[in-house]
Amino acid sequence: MVSEEVVRTSLGVVGNIISITLFLSVVPTFYRIWKKGSVEQYSPIPYLASFFNCGLWVLYGMPFVQPHSLLVATTNGAGVVIEFGYLVIFLMYSDPRKRVRVALIMLLEILVVGGLVLLVLTLVHTTKKRSSIVGSISIAANVLMYASPLSVMRLVITTRSVEYMPFLLSLFCFCNGLCWFLYALLPFDPFVAVPNGIGAVLGILQLILYATFYKSTKRMLVERKEKAEMGLAEMGSSNMHNGNEANI
Repeated sequence: MVSEEVVRTSLGVVGNIISITLFLSVVPTFYRIWKKGSVEQYSPIPYLASFFNCGLWVLYGMPFVQPHSLLVATTNGAGVVIEFGYLVIFLMYSDPRKRVRVALIMLLEILVVGGLVLLVLTLVHTTKKRSSIVGSISIAANVLMYASPLSVMRLVITTRSVEYMPFLLSLFCFCNGLCWFLYALLPFDPFVAVPNGIGAVLGILQLILYATFYKSTKRMLVERKEKAEMGLAEMGSSNMHNGNEANI
């Protein structure tokens, strides 16, 4: 019979794979930003929230805080690096005002996590208390994680378009939340189970929105493309007409 520890470790490994895939799922979004040289209507909130959240969970998963959750630290360590890269790209292609605001928020997040590390190591001397303190703060920080998809979901409902809500991101949010929720049940870890259970539910809601507005989004994109082509055709016709008048 397979032991509980083997099942838990297997879920943790699968969770690492899904989480890293989740972090990388928005690469097409940032390729589009790089190609267009603009962040357009993309919001930095999901990436700022993920960067901060991953930093807190790296601390939670360290052996001197939670001795039995190293896999939590590894997956979120990868997340910190990847999200930092995304934010650097976002800074490069934002307007000056947004660039300053995002940079200041990043700096604040780094200072908060660093300060928490120092406080936990110097003032709290047992892993039980450390995991309770850091876990509670991490759950509170997940409010930011929940706010970020909710803001995007509100944009989808308002515009009736999923153009700025990548499908892969929504899909892997659901898979990631579900996997880590199951991981946290063996044995039960409320600090990991609660945020990931909510994450799985939000992932389902995003997928429902995607299915609801997918067709209307395709229709809007086709109409936008047709308008752009008509505009180019009219411009070309106007230029040709002006050229003929000049020759006369």
